[in-house]
Amino acid sequence: MRSWKIPPDNANIAKYVDCYWLLEKTQSDSGPEYPKLNPDPAAHLILSEPEQYYQYEHNAMSVTGHGSHLILPHCKTILMDHSRPFLVIGVKFQVGALYSLSLPIDQARLDQVISIDTKKLFKSEIDILTQPIDQPEALRNILDKFLMPCLLKIYEDKHSNLIYNALPILASTPISEVGAALGCSQRTIERSFSRVTGLTLKQYQSMNRLEIMLNHLYELEGKNINWGDFAAKFGFSDQSHLIRYLKTNIGDTPGNYIRQRDLAIDAYGNFE
Repeated sequence: MRSWKIPPDNANIAKYVDCYWLLEKTQSDSGPEYPKLNPDPAAHLILSEPEQYYQYEHNAMSVTGHGSHLILPHCKTILMDHSRPFLVIGVKFQVGALYSLSLPIDQARLDQVISIDTKKLFKSEIDILTQPIDQPEALRNILDKFLMPCLLKIYEDKHSNLIYNALPILASTPISEVGAALGCSQRTIERSFSRVTGLTLKQYQSMNRLEIMLNHLYELEGKNINWGDFAAKFGFSDQSHLIRYLKTNIGDTPGNYIRQRDLAIDAYGNFE
């Protein structure tokens, strides 16, 4: 198993790309064959060889294909078929970046995986097998150059600018106070946020809280967990509230999840 992640080196690209990441699974590697992706407000571009197979499923979607593809922001937990060896390079976009990059993608299409022709979309293509995948810094420079043409088509408007100002304060500001903190009406921020990200403010905050919780559980490495204390730590009224939240967001109770450890973070570590 090989994995790493690294932020862009170019500051202009970093405004729209959170990080690049790599994941390789060989025939001899063990781990869950069908790990799950937890809900994520960011889109991920997956670069792979044209013959590389992929499959993603949730209760309202089943997508299979080959080659590069785009995982749009998703509110649902997505089951992946990782039963075969694979090598992929990922580009994790900043939340709302697809709106500013003017890609021919309807950002409002949540919970979808879309096949991508990188040559058509980015005016160039990248051959995974010829890249220095064991040299993150060198590959980062290649990816920065690969994505640069998108920066020539940047689209910024009042909605995107408002959301870029809102994102840094959402972790510490109640939703009902976000509009006032930004000097606009609550209705304005809600509408702009949905337009740019495809999500509601509540969905975004819930996804962020879930990611922090899952990272914390990963770091505990199977140690005994007092779920009552855990619920209080993350702002739940009681353990029952926590159970309902996890069942809604990852489709499982806390106890079952700890026994199965079947999310991507458990299979591959906190590299992405």
